[in-house]
Amino acid sequence: MIPYGRQDITQADIDAVTKVLQSDFLTQGPKVPEFEAALAAQVGAQFGVAVNSATSALHIACMALDLGPGDRLWTTPVTFVASANCGRYCGAEVDFVDIDPNTYNLSVSALAAKLETAAQTHTLPKVLVVVHLSGQPCEMQAIRNLTAEYGIAIIEDASHAVGGRYQDEPIGNSRYSDITVFSFHPVKIITSAEGGMALTNDEQLAERMRLARSHGITRDPEQMTQTPDGDWYYQQLSLGYNYRMTELQAALGLSQLQRLQAFVAARHRVAAHYNEQLADLPIRLPWQHPDSYSGYHLYIIRLETDKLTKSHAQVFSELRAKGIGVNLHYIPVHTQPYYQQRGFKPDQFPQAMAYYREAISIPMFASLTESEQQQVIATLREVLT
Repeated sequence: MIPYGRQDITQADIDAVTKVLQSDFLTQGPKVPEFEAALAAQVGAQFGVAVNSATSALHIACMALDLGPGDRLWTTPVTFVASANCGRYCGAEVDFVDIDPNTYNLSVSALAAKLETAAQTHTLPKVLVVVHLSGQPCEMQAIRNLTAEYGIAIIEDASHAVGGRYQDEPIGNSRYSDITVFSFHPVKIITSAEGGMALTNDEQLAERMRLARSHGITRDPEQMTQTPDGDWYYQQLSLGYNYRMTELQAALGLSQLQRLQAFVAARHRVAAHYNEQLADLPIRLPWQHPDSYSGYHLYIIRLETDKLTKSHAQVFSELRAKGIGVNLHYIPVHTQPYYQQRGFKPDQFPQAMAYYREAISIPMFASLTESEQQQVIATLREVLT
C-alpha cells in the first residue's frame, strides 16, 4: 500500500535523537528552546512556543487571547476537528464560514457577508481560526482587512503549511495574524514524531502560552507575587496544562528543519508531475492562488462525478483495494455528531458539502519515488476511465 503520507527519517535524525537519549535531559532541557528559536528565525517570527501537538498549540493560543465563555470562535468546516475544538476547550461557542470553491480555504466573500450579519446581531467572534488546507495559505491580507475593524484576533492554523509562503514571505511570520500554529505529526512536512509550535510577534502572548503549556507555573521571580522562599521556589500563576514538548521531539524537529526547503521542493516536483499526467482525467486538480507557494502537505483531487459512472465511495474503495492509500481531508466538522448536537445542519455550508462529496487526497510526500507515483497515476487512470 502506498500511503497518502509518510515521514522521511535519516541516520542524521536518528543520531540527533540518540544524542539526547545519552544526555542529561530528556525533557525541559536546551533542545526545545533551540528548536523554538531556529524555526522562529526561519519563518521570521519573534517567538516560538513548542508543545506536544498542534492541537495543544491551538488551545494555548486561544487561552492566550483570553477566549472564554460568552465568546465566539469561527473557523472553516473543512479542517480537522481540532481547529474548532480549541474554542470549545475554552468554553466559547463555535461557528463556521463556508469555503472558497477554488482553494478550499475559508471564503473571503462568505466571511465578509457573515461578519456584516454578525455585526448587526451582536454575534461577532472574538477569534477567527483560518486553516491553510493542504499547505496553501488563505488570503490573509484580505481576511485581516475584513476583521481589523471589529478587533477580531486571528490564529493561522498552518498545520499543513510549514515551509510555504504567502506573498513571497514565509508562512509563520504572523504578518496578518496574532498567532500561527504548525504541526509536526509524522505525515506533515517535517516531523518531531508528535508535536506542534505556536509562533507570534507579541511577547505577552508568547509568555501566556509558555505558562499555559506547563501548568501555569513560573520560576521567574519577576513574575511572582512574592519574594521566592528559596532557589527551589515556583508559583502557579494560572490554570495550565502539561503540553510540553520533550527533548527527543525537539531534537528530531531540529534535524528535520535542516531539510525543510528540500522537502517542500520535492513535494512541488511531485505536484507538478501529477498536474501534467492527470490533466486529462475527469477530475479537478488543485488550483493554486497566485499569492501562494504551498507547503503541499496534501494533493487533493475532486472527482467530476457527472462524468463518471462510479460513485465517490466506489472510486475511493477501488483505489485502496488496488494498493493506493488515499484518504479524505476532511469530513466537514459541522456534520460530526458533537456539532450536530449543538444545532448545526449539513446544508448550512453548501460549498463544504460539495467538496466532501468529491474530494480525495492521493499520495503526496517528499520521498514518493518515481515508480510509486507512476503506480498512483496508472491506478487512477484504470479506476477513472
